[in-house]
Amino acid sequence: MPATRDAHGWFPAAAAVSAAGWGANQFTPLSMVYRAQRHWAAVPVASMFTTYLLGFLPALLLGGPAANRWGRRRVVRPALVLSAAASLLLAAAALLQPLVYVSRLLTGVAAGLVLSAGTTWLQELSAASGSPDAGGRRATYATGGGFAAGALIAGVLTEWLPLPLLLPCLVHALLALALVHATRGLPETAVPRAVTVPEPGPPRRRRCPVMHPRFIGVVLPAGPAVFAASTVAYVVLPPLVANRTLGYAPVFSGAVTALTLAVGIGVQPLAAWLDHARSARATLVAMLTVIGGLLVSALAVHWNSAGLVLTAAVLLGAGYGLTLSSGLREIRRLAPPGTRASAVSLYHGVTYSGFLTPLLLAVTARSAPYPALLAGLAAIGLLCLMITAWHSRRHLP
Repeated sequence: MPATRDAHGWFPAAAAVSAAGWGANQFTPLSMVYRAQRHWAAVPVASMFTTYLLGFLPALLLGGPAANRWGRRRVVRPALVLSAAASLLLAAAALLQPLVYVSRLLTGVAAGLVLSAGTTWLQELSAASGSPDAGGRRATYATGGGFAAGALIAGVLTEWLPLPLLLPCLVHALLALALVHATRGLPETAVPRAVTVPEPGPPRRRRCPVMHPRFIGVVLPAGPAVFAASTVAYVVLPPLVANRTLGYAPVFSGAVTALTLAVGIGVQPLAAWLDHARSARATLVAMLTVIGGLLVSALAVHWNSAGLVLTAAVLLGAGYGLTLSSGLREIRRLAPPGTRASAVSLYHGVTYSGFLTPLLLAVTARSAPYPALLAGLAAIGLLCLMITAWHSRRHLP
Protein backbone atom coordinates (compact mmCIF):
# COMPACT_ATOMS: atom_id res chain seq x y z
CA MET A 1 0.00 0.00 0.00
CA PRO A 2 1.55 3.31 -0.99
CA ALA A 3 1.76 5.69 1.90
CA THR A 4 1.96 9.42 1.77
CA ARG A 5 4.63 11.24 3.69
CA ASP A 6 2.69 14.47 3.65
CA ALA A 7 1.28 15.10 7.11
CA HIS A 8 -1.76 16.71 5.47
CA GLY A 9 -2.23 14.11 2.74
CA TRP A 10 -5.52 13.11 4.31
CA PHE A 11 -7.10 16.56 3.92
CA PRO A 12 -8.60 16.17 0.39
CA ALA A 13 -10.33 12.96 1.54
CA ALA A 14 -11.72 14.80 4.55
CA ALA A 15 -12.93 17.60 2.29
CA ALA A 16 -14.61 15.05 0.02
CA VAL A 17 -16.50 13.59 3.00
CA SER A 18 -17.55 17.09 4.07
CA ALA A 19 -18.70 17.95 0.54
CA ALA A 20 -20.98 14.91 0.51
CA GLY A 21 -22.55 16.03 3.78
CA TRP A 22 -22.82 19.58 2.44
CA GLY A 23 -24.79 18.37 -0.57
CA ALA A 24 -27.10 16.31 1.60
CA ASN A 25 -28.08 19.16 3.91
CA GLN A 26 -28.19 22.18 1.59
CA PHE A 27 -31.82 21.30 0.84
CA THR A 28 -32.93 22.20 4.39
CA PRO A 29 -32.75 26.02 4.08
CA LEU A 30 -33.77 25.87 0.43
CA SER A 31 -37.00 24.17 1.46
CA MET A 32 -37.94 27.34 3.36
CA VAL A 33 -37.76 29.26 0.08
CA TYR A 34 -39.77 26.61 -1.76
CA ARG A 35 -42.51 26.88 0.84
CA ALA A 36 -42.49 30.68 1.03
CA GLN A 37 -41.98 31.65 -2.63
CA ARG A 38 -43.28 28.62 -4.52
CA HIS A 39 -46.02 27.82 -1.99
CA TRP A 40 -45.17 24.13 -1.90
CA ALA A 41 -47.14 22.26 0.76
CA ALA A 42 -45.57 20.65 3.83
CA VAL A 43 -46.21 17.03 2.80
CA PRO A 44 -44.47 17.23 -0.62
CA VAL A 45 -41.50 19.05 0.90
CA ALA A 46 -41.22 16.41 3.65
CA SER A 47 -41.44 13.71 0.96
CA MET A 48 -38.59 15.37 -0.92
CA PHE A 49 -36.51 15.36 2.23
CA THR A 50 -37.26 11.66 2.85
CA THR A 51 -36.48 10.62 -0.74
CA TYR A 52 -32.82 11.16 0.15
CA LEU A 53 -33.05 8.10 2.39
CA LEU A 54 -34.05 5.82 -0.51
CA GLY A 55 -30.72 6.44 -2.18
CA PHE A 56 -28.60 6.84 0.92
CA LEU A 57 -29.21 3.55 2.73
CA PRO A 58 -28.46 1.15 -0.17
CA ALA A 59 -25.39 3.19 -1.12
CA LEU A 60 -24.18 3.25 2.48
CA LEU A 61 -24.45 -0.55 2.68
CA LEU A 62 -22.88 -1.17 -0.74
CA GLY A 63 -20.20 1.51 -0.64
CA GLY A 64 -17.91 -0.40 1.70
CA PRO A 65 -17.86 -3.66 -0.30
CA ALA A 66 -17.50 -1.69 -3.54
CA ALA A 67 -14.53 0.22 -2.11
CA ASN A 68 -12.92 -3.03 -0.98
CA ARG A 69 -13.31 -4.49 -4.46
CA TRP A 70 -12.47 -1.52 -6.71
CA GLY A 71 -10.61 0.79 -4.34
CA ARG A 72 -11.54 3.85 -2.30
CA ARG A 73 -10.60 6.36 -4.98
CA ARG A 74 -12.66 4.67 -7.71
CA VAL A 75 -15.76 4.89 -5.53
CA VAL A 76 -15.31 8.34 -3.97
CA ARG A 77 -14.40 10.37 -7.07
CA PRO A 78 -17.36 9.23 -9.27
CA ALA A 79 -19.64 9.74 -6.27
CA LEU A 80 -18.45 13.35 -6.05
CA VAL A 81 -19.34 13.81 -9.73
CA LEU A 82 -22.78 12.36 -8.97
CA SER A 83 -23.15 14.76 -6.03
CA ALA A 84 -22.34 17.71 -8.30
CA ALA A 85 -24.87 16.49 -10.88
CA ALA A 86 -27.50 16.18 -8.16
CA SER A 87 -26.91 19.80 -7.13
CA LEU A 88 -27.28 20.96 -10.73
CA LEU A 89 -30.59 19.09 -10.90
CA LEU A 90 -31.66 20.77 -7.68
CA ALA A 91 -30.88 24.14 -9.25
CA ALA A 92 -33.08 23.24 -12.23
CA ALA A 93 -35.83 22.09 -9.87
CA ALA A 94 -36.74 25.72 -9.25
CA LEU A 95 -38.49 25.47 -12.63
CA LEU A 96 -39.69 21.85 -12.47
CA GLN A 97 -40.74 20.48 -9.08
CA PRO A 98 -40.37 16.71 -9.82
CA LEU A 99 -36.63 17.22 -10.38
CA VAL A 100 -36.27 17.72 -6.62
CA TYR A 101 -37.12 14.07 -6.04
CA VAL A 102 -34.54 12.93 -8.59
CA SER A 103 -31.96 15.28 -7.11
CA ARG A 104 -32.59 14.10 -3.56
CA LEU A 105 -32.36 10.45 -4.62
CA LEU A 106 -29.03 10.98 -6.41
CA THR A 107 -27.76 13.08 -3.50
CA GLY A 108 -28.51 10.17 -1.17
CA VAL A 109 -26.65 7.72 -3.41
CA ALA A 110 -23.62 10.01 -3.64
CA ALA A 111 -23.57 10.72 0.10
CA GLY A 112 -23.91 7.04 1.00
CA LEU A 113 -20.99 6.06 -1.24
CA VAL A 114 -18.71 8.85 -0.05
CA LEU A 115 -19.54 8.44 3.65
CA SER A 116 -18.91 4.69 3.56
CA ALA A 117 -15.84 4.57 1.30
CA GLY A 118 -14.54 8.07 2.02
CA THR A 119 -14.44 7.78 5.79
CA THR A 120 -12.50 4.52 5.48
CA TRP A 121 -10.14 6.18 3.01
CA LEU A 122 -9.68 9.13 5.37
CA GLN A 123 -8.82 6.87 8.30
CA GLU A 124 -6.35 4.86 6.25
CA LEU A 125 -4.69 7.98 4.86
CA SER A 126 -4.42 9.35 8.41
CA ALA A 127 -2.67 6.16 9.48
CA ALA A 128 -0.34 6.34 6.48
CA SER A 129 0.59 9.95 7.31
CA GLY A 130 1.60 8.99 10.85
CA SER A 131 -1.62 9.72 12.78
CA PRO A 132 -3.44 6.40 13.12
CA ASP A 133 -5.38 7.48 16.21
CA ALA A 134 -6.68 10.66 14.56
CA GLY A 135 -8.48 8.97 11.66
CA GLY A 136 -11.73 8.23 13.48
CA ARG A 137 -11.87 11.72 14.97
CA ARG A 138 -11.19 13.34 11.60
CA ALA A 139 -13.94 11.24 9.99
CA THR A 140 -16.42 12.31 12.67
CA TYR A 141 -15.57 16.00 12.31
CA ALA A 142 -15.53 15.87 8.50
CA THR A 143 -18.94 14.20 8.37
CA GLY A 144 -20.64 16.34 10.99
CA GLY A 145 -18.91 19.50 9.82
CA GLY A 146 -20.06 18.92 6.25
CA PHE A 147 -23.67 18.41 7.26
CA ALA A 148 -23.61 21.52 9.45
CA ALA A 149 -21.68 23.76 7.03
CA GLY A 150 -23.83 22.74 4.06
CA ALA A 151 -27.01 23.93 5.74
CA LEU A 152 -25.48 27.09 7.22
CA ILE A 153 -23.68 28.25 4.06
CA ALA A 154 -26.69 27.46 1.88
CA GLY A 155 -28.84 29.46 4.29
CA VAL A 156 -26.48 32.44 4.11
CA LEU A 157 -26.27 32.31 0.29
CA THR A 158 -30.04 31.95 0.03
CA GLU A 159 -30.71 34.82 2.40
CA TRP A 160 -28.33 37.54 1.28
CA LEU A 161 -27.26 36.85 -2.30
CA PRO A 162 -29.20 36.85 -5.57
CA LEU A 163 -30.64 33.74 -7.22
CA PRO A 164 -31.46 32.04 -3.90
CA LEU A 165 -32.61 28.77 -5.46
CA LEU A 166 -29.68 28.53 -7.88
CA LEU A 167 -26.53 29.93 -6.26
CA PRO A 168 -26.17 27.50 -3.31
CA CYS A 169 -26.53 24.52 -5.65
CA LEU A 170 -23.99 25.90 -8.11
CA VAL A 171 -21.48 26.61 -5.33
CA HIS A 172 -21.73 23.04 -4.07
CA ALA A 173 -21.45 21.59 -7.57
CA LEU A 174 -18.26 23.56 -8.21
CA LEU A 175 -16.85 22.46 -4.84
CA ALA A 176 -17.57 18.80 -5.54
CA LEU A 177 -15.96 18.99 -9.00
CA ALA A 178 -12.92 20.77 -7.56
CA LEU A 179 -12.50 17.93 -5.07
CA VAL A 180 -12.68 15.38 -7.88
CA HIS A 181 -9.50 17.03 -9.15
CA ALA A 182 -7.99 17.41 -5.65
CA THR A 183 -8.39 13.72 -4.83
CA ARG A 184 -6.89 12.58 -8.12
CA GLY A 185 -3.38 12.28 -6.69
CA LEU A 186 -4.28 10.69 -3.36
CA PRO A 187 -2.85 7.20 -2.90
CA GLU A 188 -5.10 4.18 -3.03
CA THR A 189 -5.21 2.49 0.37
CA ALA A 190 -7.32 -0.60 -0.37
CA VAL A 191 -5.28 -3.78 -0.14
CA PRO A 192 -6.26 -6.58 -2.56
CA ARG A 193 -7.39 -9.59 -0.58
CA ALA A 194 -6.42 -13.09 -1.46
CA VAL A 195 -9.24 -15.57 -2.00
CA THR A 196 -9.52 -17.87 1.00
CA VAL A 197 -11.73 -20.80 1.88
CA PRO A 198 -14.19 -19.64 4.55
CA GLU A 199 -13.86 -21.34 7.89
CA PRO A 200 -16.85 -22.84 9.67
CA GLY A 201 -19.03 -20.06 11.06
CA PRO A 202 -19.24 -19.23 14.77
CA PRO A 203 -22.36 -19.90 16.82
CA ARG A 204 -25.49 -18.12 15.64
CA ARG A 205 -25.45 -15.42 18.31
CA ARG A 206 -21.91 -14.47 17.45
CA ARG A 207 -22.77 -14.34 13.75
CA CYS A 208 -25.93 -12.29 14.34
CA PRO A 209 -25.25 -9.72 17.07
CA VAL A 210 -28.35 -7.79 16.04
CA MET A 211 -30.40 -10.75 17.31
CA HIS A 212 -28.79 -10.51 20.73
CA PRO A 213 -31.44 -9.83 23.43
CA ARG A 214 -29.54 -6.75 24.53
CA PHE A 215 -29.65 -5.29 21.03
CA ILE A 216 -33.40 -5.87 20.91
CA GLY A 217 -34.06 -4.56 24.42
CA VAL A 218 -31.57 -1.69 24.71
CA VAL A 219 -30.20 -0.61 21.33
CA LEU A 220 -33.25 -1.07 19.11
CA PRO A 221 -35.76 1.04 21.13
CA ALA A 222 -33.38 4.00 21.16
CA GLY A 223 -32.09 3.68 17.58
CA PRO A 224 -34.78 5.63 15.67
CA ALA A 225 -34.46 8.51 18.16
CA VAL A 226 -31.02 9.38 16.70
CA PHE A 227 -32.29 11.00 13.53
CA ALA A 228 -35.81 11.57 14.74
CA ALA A 229 -34.30 14.04 17.21
CA SER A 230 -32.09 15.83 14.68
CA THR A 231 -34.70 16.03 11.91
CA VAL A 232 -37.37 17.37 14.26
CA ALA A 233 -34.91 20.10 15.25
CA TYR A 234 -33.90 21.34 11.81
CA VAL A 235 -36.59 20.07 9.41
CA VAL A 236 -39.83 20.30 11.40
CA LEU A 237 -39.39 23.27 13.75
CA PRO A 238 -38.04 26.19 11.63
CA PRO A 239 -41.00 26.28 9.18
CA LEU A 240 -43.45 26.22 12.09
CA VAL A 241 -42.10 29.53 13.45
CA ALA A 242 -41.42 31.07 10.04
CA ASN A 243 -43.76 33.98 10.78
CA ARG A 244 -41.41 34.95 13.64
CA THR A 245 -38.32 34.86 11.40
CA LEU A 246 -39.61 36.84 8.43
CA GLY A 247 -36.73 38.29 6.48
CA TYR A 248 -34.21 35.72 7.65
CA ALA A 249 -36.06 32.37 7.59
CA PRO A 250 -33.52 30.50 5.37
CA VAL A 251 -30.49 31.58 7.40
CA PHE A 252 -32.38 30.79 10.62
CA SER A 253 -33.08 27.30 9.27
CA GLY A 254 -29.40 26.86 8.37
CA ALA A 255 -28.31 28.12 11.80
CA VAL A 256 -30.67 25.71 13.59
CA THR A 257 -29.28 22.84 11.49
CA ALA A 258 -25.68 23.80 12.21
CA LEU A 259 -26.41 24.25 15.91
CA THR A 260 -28.11 20.85 16.17
CA LEU A 261 -25.28 18.99 14.47
CA ALA A 262 -22.50 20.93 16.20
CA VAL A 263 -23.95 20.08 19.60
CA GLY A 264 -24.26 16.46 18.47
CA ILE A 265 -20.53 16.39 17.71
CA GLY A 266 -19.60 18.31 20.85
CA VAL A 267 -21.28 15.87 23.26
CA GLN A 268 -19.19 12.91 22.10
CA PRO A 269 -16.77 13.17 25.07
CA LEU A 270 -19.75 13.26 27.44
CA ALA A 271 -21.10 10.11 25.81
CA ALA A 272 -17.77 8.37 26.44
CA TRP A 273 -17.80 9.50 30.08
CA LEU A 274 -21.36 8.26 30.63
CA ASP A 275 -20.77 4.90 28.99
CA HIS A 276 -20.80 1.94 31.37
CA ALA A 277 -20.39 -1.68 30.32
CA ARG A 278 -22.64 -3.03 33.11
CA SER A 279 -25.62 -0.78 32.45
CA ALA A 280 -27.27 1.35 29.77
CA ARG A 281 -26.58 4.61 31.57
CA ALA A 282 -25.44 6.52 28.48
CA THR A 283 -28.47 5.39 26.45
CA LEU A 284 -30.89 6.30 29.23
CA VAL A 285 -29.44 9.80 29.59
CA ALA A 286 -29.56 10.19 25.82
CA MET A 287 -33.22 9.24 25.62
CA LEU A 288 -34.13 11.54 28.51
CA THR A 289 -32.43 14.36 26.61
CA VAL A 290 -34.40 13.58 23.45
CA ILE A 291 -37.67 13.49 25.40
CA GLY A 292 -36.84 16.85 26.98
CA GLY A 293 -36.05 18.29 23.56
CA LEU A 294 -39.37 17.07 22.14
CA LEU A 295 -41.30 18.64 25.02
CA VAL A 296 -39.50 21.96 24.52
CA SER A 297 -40.26 21.64 20.80
CA ALA A 298 -43.96 21.29 21.56
CA LEU A 299 -43.80 24.44 23.71
CA ALA A 300 -41.86 26.30 21.01
CA VAL A 301 -44.56 25.58 18.44
CA HIS A 302 -47.40 26.27 20.89
CA TRP A 303 -45.93 29.65 21.87
CA ASN A 304 -44.57 30.36 18.37
CA SER A 305 -41.14 31.08 19.83
CA ALA A 306 -37.98 31.14 17.71
CA GLY A 307 -35.91 31.33 20.91
CA LEU A 308 -37.39 28.08 22.19
CA VAL A 309 -36.65 26.49 18.82
CA LEU A 310 -32.97 27.22 19.43
CA THR A 311 -33.24 25.74 22.93
CA ALA A 312 -34.93 22.65 21.52
CA ALA A 313 -32.19 22.38 18.88
CA VAL A 314 -29.54 22.26 21.61
CA LEU A 315 -31.39 19.53 23.53
CA LEU A 316 -32.27 17.50 20.45
CA GLY A 317 -28.73 17.87 19.10
CA ALA A 318 -27.34 16.59 22.39
CA GLY A 319 -29.83 13.73 22.33
CA TYR A 320 -28.85 12.91 18.75
CA GLY A 321 -25.14 12.77 19.57
CA LEU A 322 -25.53 10.87 22.84
CA THR A 323 -27.94 8.31 21.40
CA LEU A 324 -25.77 7.62 18.35
CA SER A 325 -22.58 7.31 20.38
CA SER A 326 -24.10 5.11 23.09
CA GLY A 327 -25.64 2.79 20.50
CA LEU A 328 -22.33 2.37 18.66
CA ARG A 329 -20.57 1.55 21.93
CA GLU A 330 -23.17 -1.11 22.71
CA ILE A 331 -22.65 -2.59 19.23
CA ARG A 332 -18.88 -2.75 19.73
CA ARG A 333 -19.38 -4.77 22.91
CA LEU A 334 -21.96 -7.09 21.38
CA ALA A 335 -20.32 -7.81 18.02
CA PRO A 336 -17.10 -9.81 17.56
CA PRO A 337 -14.53 -8.09 15.32
CA GLY A 338 -15.47 -10.25 12.34
CA THR A 339 -19.13 -9.20 12.39
CA ARG A 340 -18.77 -5.67 13.74
CA ALA A 341 -18.83 -3.86 10.39
CA SER A 342 -22.08 -5.49 9.29
CA ALA A 343 -23.63 -4.95 12.73
CA VAL A 344 -22.73 -1.24 12.62
CA SER A 345 -24.24 -0.97 9.12
CA LEU A 346 -27.48 -2.57 10.31
CA TYR A 347 -27.53 -0.29 13.33
CA HIS A 348 -27.17 2.72 11.06
CA GLY A 349 -30.15 1.40 9.10
CA VAL A 350 -32.18 1.42 12.31
CA THR A 351 -31.10 4.95 13.18
CA TYR A 352 -31.87 6.34 9.73
CA SER A 353 -35.48 5.19 10.08
CA GLY A 354 -35.81 8.37 12.15
CA PHE A 355 -35.56 10.33 8.88
CA LEU A 356 -39.19 9.37 8.27
CA THR A 357 -40.29 11.49 11.24
CA PRO A 358 -40.85 14.80 9.35
CA LEU A 359 -42.97 13.03 6.74
CA LEU A 360 -45.04 11.20 9.37
CA LEU A 361 -45.63 14.45 11.25
CA ALA A 362 -46.58 16.31 8.07
CA VAL A 363 -49.13 13.65 7.15
CA THR A 364 -50.67 13.36 10.61
CA ALA A 365 -50.76 17.15 11.08
CA ARG A 366 -54.06 17.08 9.21
CA SER A 367 -55.70 15.39 12.18
CA ALA A 368 -53.84 16.90 15.16
CA PRO A 369 -51.86 20.10 15.87
CA TYR A 370 -48.07 19.94 15.90
CA PRO A 371 -47.70 20.58 19.66
CA ALA A 372 -49.84 17.52 20.36
CA LEU A 373 -47.90 15.43 17.82
CA LEU A 374 -44.56 16.43 19.31
CA ALA A 375 -45.84 15.65 22.81
CA GLY A 376 -47.01 12.30 21.45
CA LEU A 377 -43.50 11.62 20.16
CA ALA A 378 -42.20 12.41 23.64
CA ALA A 379 -44.68 9.89 25.08
CA ILE A 380 -43.44 7.24 22.63
CA GLY A 381 -39.90 8.11 23.67
CA LEU A 382 -40.87 7.65 27.31
CA LEU A 383 -42.24 4.18 26.52
CA CYS A 384 -38.99 3.26 24.75
CA LEU A 385 -37.06 4.65 27.71
CA MET A 386 -38.98 2.34 30.06
CA ILE A 387 -38.20 -0.66 27.83
CA THR A 388 -34.51 0.24 27.74
CA ALA A 389 -34.41 0.82 31.51
CA TRP A 390 -36.01 -2.60 32.12
CA HIS A 391 -33.30 -4.30 30.04
CA SER A 392 -30.42 -2.02 31.00
CA ARG A 393 -28.70 -4.55 33.30
CA ARG A 394 -29.87 -7.70 31.54
CA HIS A 395 -28.16 -9.85 28.91
CA LEU A 396 -24.81 -8.18 29.42
CA PRO A 397 -22.25 -9.15 26.74
